[in-house]
Amino acid sequence: MDRDFEGRVAIVTGAGAGIGKATALELSRRGARVVVADIHSDTANLVVAEISNAGGMAIAVVGDLSDQNVVDHLVSTTLSNFGGVDVLINNAGIMDDMSGPHEVSDALWDRVLRVNLTAPFLLMRAVIPHMLAKGKGAIVNTASEAGLRGSAAGTAYTVSKHGLVGLTRSAAVIYRTQGIRVNAVAPGGVATSLEVNMKEDSMGLAAIGGYMSNVGRIAQPEELAAAIVFLASDGASNISGAIVPVDSSWSAV
Repeated sequence: MDRDFEGRVAIVTGAGAGIGKATALELSRRGARVVVADIHSDTANLVVAEISNAGGMAIAVVGDLSDQNVVDHLVSTTLSNFGGVDVLINNAGIMDDMSGPHEVSDALWDRVLRVNLTAPFLLMRAVIPHMLAKGKGAIVNTASEAGLRGSAAGTAYTVSKHGLVGLTRSAAVIYRTQGIRVNAVAPGGVATSLEVNMKEDSMGLAAIGGYMSNVGRIAQPEELAAAIVFLASDGASNISGAIVPVDSSWSAV
């Protein structure tokens, strides 16, 4: 087995299930020491146990990463346990209810933007100084098909993922000569436990529904993890600022 992440430290958010769990497990199999960050303690600890039972090293950090205090705790815990951070996988996210702009509540707007966009920004802001000190690092953000088009989700989610694409590209340019690479994957349909509480009578859902037949095959979390880990690896050493669709060609339709 390729151990190309031997000696490296990786933070993976939303790592208690789905894409994040598959990514954390794959990074561990390839030699990384992994920080499993999730809002749910039970699932985070189960992933840590799975990694440990397989001979890997991992710790869990639990909390809502849209909170600056939780981000600070995550980074300080990573540094105190593992001495640094080489890889950041911003994967945690939530869906909206498929509503259009005139239907979105302040609470939904604020929560979706806070989790899907502000939290990755806070983590990047906290981690990048440590990568700059090393002169290297890799960041991979989980964007979405909704970050490439306007017909894959409701307004709040779509805006949050377009923002994450912009954050990815901006950081890639700013740190391109500093050894830090920043990329994103754009999943289409994935078999995960991500909750979608659709507002059945919303104009947004009625408008978007007609485009969903293009989604294609539903991916398994491990397929997304393979793309994420590749982008974080030295095999992608000249790839930065890329938004890679992993979507059964949905973005090509």
